[in-house]
Amino acid sequence: MASSPPVDEQLARIRLGTAAIVSEGELRTKLERARRAGTPLRIKVGFDPTAPDLHLGHTVVIQKMRQFQDLGHTVYFVIGDFTGLIGDPTGKSETRKPLTRAEVEANAQTYRDQVFKILDPERTRVVFNSAWLAPLRAEDVIRMTAQVTVARLLSREDFAARYEEERPIHLHEFLYPLFQAQDSVALETDVEMGGTDQTFNLLVGRDLQRAIGQEPQISITMPILVGTDGVQKMSKSLGNYIGITEPAPEMYGKLMSVSDTVMLAYYPLVSGLGPAEVEAVTTGVQGGSLHPMEAKKRLAQLVVARFHGAAAAQAAEEAFSRQFQQRESPTEMIHVDYPEPLDSPRDLRVDHIVGATNVASSASEVRRLIVQGGIYIDDVRVEDPFQTRRVRPGDEFVIRKGRREYRVLHFRPAQASGGGSSPPDGPAEPPPGGVRR
Repeated sequence: MASSPPVDEQLARIRLGTAAIVSEGELRTKLERARRAGTPLRIKVGFDPTAPDLHLGHTVVIQKMRQFQDLGHTVYFVIGDFTGLIGDPTGKSETRKPLTRAEVEANAQTYRDQVFKILDPERTRVVFNSAWLAPLRAEDVIRMTAQVTVARLLSREDFAARYEEERPIHLHEFLYPLFQAQDSVALETDVEMGGTDQTFNLLVGRDLQRAIGQEPQISITMPILVGTDGVQKMSKSLGNYIGITEPAPEMYGKLMSVSDTVMLAYYPLVSGLGPAEVEAVTTGVQGGSLHPMEAKKRLAQLVVARFHGAAAAQAAEEAFSRQFQQRESPTEMIHVDYPEPLDSPRDLRVDHIVGATNVASSASEVRRLIVQGGIYIDDVRVEDPFQTRRVRPGDEFVIRKGRREYRVLHFRPAQASGGGSSPPDGPAEPPPGGVRR
């Protein structure tokens, strides 16, 4: 621990991708003290084993745990075998069904098998919160509940909404954040992390520690990872997830299917790269020096390699390239030039890009097809006609309407045609016709 990086360097890495740190000043103090004493901080994250498999959304906070380990600190991976029997009410519109003991134990085992794909076993302590919660006596629970008012509990967004709508809130659900806070007391936690939906629970942990004379933990929240649809939280029930135990080719293909915007949002959260490298990718893509497809391939390589190894990631990339290049499509595809050559990268609306290929007779028909999910760009379905895409001179897009109607849209460099450039936001309506060849 004495050879750990300087505190400013640690803070820069810890900040990357976080939603909030309460508070950074306190964290700096803890890091400076730990570095002087050569004693690692105790980093805690709790997981209720509510499902047998982890997906990429779960790994956002696990990746941050690994960053703390790389900085020399010790992670406590708390398996909520006791709290899982209650059921975390966070974000729920109704009481969550408690798990059985058999379900908890089976899921807990798969969690242990999976987390060490990311975490360093030498710096990880796997603990079960039943070890300190199950022995609590009634007087202990009463003393614990005396630290939090009902008004404070009802201020939590999900509880407040259910109360306002007169949906049931059962008393045991109020105990959940208190038991989670007791985990921090039992472990004398320095830092607790979770998703932004865990903010309330993490702050209750600070309150409970302070009430018994412990130094309050630092609360670090991480963004909720959006799913592959780019709209909703990644979830197995919504089918927009990337499972960390999925075969390498399937994982690679799902990552290649996300939009450019989602891809850039994933980089600081799941790539494992440092702040400077993430910034270089973002700046490169947004500035036009790095093609989004190349950035997406790198992200897919990094993520797949973490869970399956470098060889499997390389094989998945090669398989994806073969599949993409050999995908069933008409032997003769119509090639179309965008009406105006480009002299620099441009942000063009999706409906203008698609309209330039003449796949529909009017601008309104183009937008209708996109909204209905009938249009694909480079084999990825687009659903927002007003979303913009960064286009560079020399780019080509394969536009597909339905299953069988293909166009290849070319963006000519200005110098190739003697000058001219497209307007910054594309034509007002889809052009009446491109040059077919």
